[in-house]
Amino acid sequence: MATAAPTAAGFQDCRNAWVATLEQLAEADPRIVAVVNDSVGSSKLNSFQKKFPDRLINVGIAEQVMVGVGAGLANGGRIPFVSAASCFLTGRALEQVKADIAYSSFNVKLVGQSSGIAYGELGATHHSIEDFAWLRPLTNLTIIVPADAWETAEAVKWAARHEGPVYLRLSRMPVPDLNIPDRQFRPGHAEIVHEGSDLAIIACGTTVHLAASAADLLKAEGIQARVLNFSTINPLDEAALHAAAATGAIVTVEEASIRGGLGGAVAEFTSANKPVPVERVGFPGFLPTGSTDWLFQEYGLSPEGIAAAAHRALARKA
Repeated sequence: MATAAPTAAGFQDCRNAWVATLEQLAEADPRIVAVVNDSVGSSKLNSFQKKFPDRLINVGIAEQVMVGVGAGLANGGRIPFVSAASCFLTGRALEQVKADIAYSSFNVKLVGQSSGIAYGELGATHHSIEDFAWLRPLTNLTIIVPADAWETAEAVKWAARHEGPVYLRLSRMPVPDLNIPDRQFRPGHAEIVHEGSDLAIIACGTTVHLAASAADLLKAEGIQARVLNFSTINPLDEAALHAAAATGAIVTVEEASIRGGLGGAVAEFTSANKPVPVERVGFPGFLPTGSTDWLFQEYGLSPEGIAAAAHRALARKA
């Protein structure tokens, strides 16, 4: 696999790719409907509503009802995409997600918008950094965190085809397109972004391009870091994790809590199968008030911060 790094241009809001793809799918499949919680604008579904006014249901600020309506629509043969800010979708409606969607194995596509800390200064009530920890135990719920616009579009297409519950975690923060030749979207399979054998950096979502930039910094020091895009959090690509552990050290990077998220999942796997040093880059818990950019820098979600975590992992390498 060729080395890949983010392109200089091409920063895009992945929500544009999500709604453009949903509209294309809806044109071809009348079963596709959208359900929102008074979040038509923030879900970027204004044009969808105009094109398909009878196929968008706005329940108002009632997230539990929203998920329940999605379950009912799926039970009636529709393919509902239930879209809301991820902090409210997964927090307020967690019981319904668990019982009505996952336990019942209904064909509902949950779309968590503006995930992570995209809301910045609005603080902990609007941050969605616990969603991985809440949803990972729901074993039949596929969790996908696209890294760029291309992957977002492919994830939406796959979710529409897949029979079963899915959680798509989207951000409102623009990200660059990853320059990876001959890409294929394969849920449950990690994507090699950067080759390397000295250690592995495992990232997802908005942090993948930062991990690739960190690998470039490390390469200048003579350190070859493998970068993996783990866009599927559940199920995990265990073969890729075995290979990552074989490098002798791992860094995980996520716009989420390091407790129970991607870092927690990797630590669980390595401790049980191949113990190696794991440095987790993410958020330790509730965050202070600050802009998204400042919070990223403050908690090491930058190429320099990730490279520093790589040095810590290498220092612990046996």
